Amino acid sequence: MTNSRTLFSIQSPTNASFSSHFTLKTPSKLQQQSFPSKLNFKKLRFSTFKVRCCPQQTPQNQNPTSALISILRIIPDWADRIQEGGMKKKRSLYTHESWMQHRSSLRHVRHLFSSLNSRVILSLVPPVIAFTSVAVVIASYNSAVSMHWLPELFPVLRASPLPYQLTAPALALLLVFRTEASYSRFETGKKAWTKVIAGTNDFARQVIACVDKSDAVLKAALLQYIMAFPVALKCHITYGSDIASDLKNLLEADDLAVVLSSKHRPRCIIGFISQCLQSLHLEGTKLTQLESKISCFHEGIGVCEQLAGIPIPLSYTRLTSRFLVLWHLTLPIILWDDCHWIVVPATFISAASLFCIEEVGVLIEEPFPMLALDELCQLVRDNIQEAMANEKKIQERLSAKRKRRFSEHSQNGWPTS
Repeated sequence: MTNSRTLFSIQSPTNASFSSHFTLKTPSKLQQQSFPSKLNFKKLRFSTFKVRCCPQQTPQNQNPTSALISILRIIPDWADRIQEGGMKKKRSLYTHESWMQHRSSLRHVRHLFSSLNSRVILSLVPPVIAFTSVAVVIASYNSAVSMHWLPELFPVLRASPLPYQLTAPALALLLVFRTEASYSRFETGKKAWTKVIAGTNDFARQVIACVDKSDAVLKAALLQYIMAFPVALKCHITYGSDIASDLKNLLEADDLAVVLSSKHRPRCIIGFISQCLQSLHLEGTKLTQLESKISCFHEGIGVCEQLAGIPIPLSYTRLTSRFLVLWHLTLPIILWDDCHWIVVPATFISAASLFCIEEVGVLIEEPFPMLALDELCQLVRDNIQEAMANEKKIQERLSAKRKRRFSEHSQNGWPTS
C-alpha cells in the first residue's frame, strides 16, 4: 500500500484531460517539510480532482467538426489578412506624374495584370470559390440524372428564369444604392479633413502674424500644438496608428506624456492650445479671433467620430449580402436548361462581378483608411515650418521697403519727382 504522504504530480499540466496520467513520487525531505500537515495533502488532492474533472481542449482531442471548420476557414482567414493588411497601407497624394499614369491609355492592361495583387479581388476568393463549387455540384447532379446514373426518383434541378428577370433590377438598384451611400460617407470624410487641414493652416498663419516677439517661446509651442492636432486626430480615427512615434518629433517629452496619458488625445491637444492662447499677451479682439479657430477642430472631431462609429444601417448591408447569396445559390438551377455546364463559368463571372461591387462599397464605407492622411499631416507640418522660416525674411523685406520709401521723400516732406 502506498504511503499516505506520497505526492501526486501531473506530467503535462497544460494538456490535462480525463485520460491524463499521474505518477507516484516519493517525496524528498524538502517536500516533506513543505507539507507538514494532512490539510495540505487534502488541498492537493482536491486541486488534482478539479484538474481531472475540467479537461482543456487540445489539438489531440479536438472533435472532427471543429477540425473541419478550421480547415474550411483557412482560405477566408487568408483573404481577411490580405484585406486588413491593405487597409493599413499608407496612401499617397497624387502628383502630376501620378495623374498621367492614372489616365494612361495602357491603364486597362496594367489593371488586368495587377489583378492578383488587388486586395478587393483576393478578398472575393472565398465567396466566388464557394458559389462556383455549388454550381459544379448542381451541374454534376443534373448530368448524372440526365444520363440515368441515378434512380428515376431523383429529379433534374431546373426552374423558370422569370423570377430572376423580375428581381434582377431590384438587385442592381440595391447594389447601386449601397455603393452610393458608401461613397457619400467617403466624400463626407474627405470634406471633413479638407476643413481640418485648411483650418490648421489658417490658424497657424494668424498665430504667426498676431503674436509678438515677446512671446516667442509660447508662440513656438503653440505652433507645435497646432501641427500636432491633425496627427493626433489621424491616430484617433485609424486603427493601428502609433501616436507616440508620430508625435515624438512635434511635442516635447513632458507634453507627449500628458497627451499619451489622456483618453481623448485630440481634445487634450486642444486643451494645450487653449491654455497657451490664454497665456499670450494679446488684445481681446485678437484673442477672440484666434480662439474662434478652435471650433474648426471640434467640428472635425465630431464628423470623424460619427463616421468611424456609425456605419450604414446594418439592415441595409445584411439585406444586400443575403440577396447576393440567395441569388448565386439558385443561379445554376435557373440557367441549367439554357446553359448546362456553362452554368459553372456563368456563376463564376456573376459572383466575381456582383460581389466585387458590394466589396468596394464595404471598403469605402470607412473612409479614413482610403485617404492619404499621413501625407496630409506631413504637408501641414511642412507648410507651417516653411511659414515660420519665411516670417523673418518677410519682415526684413518689408522693413527695407519702408526705409526705402522714407528715403525717397525730400527734406520738406514732399516726395521727389
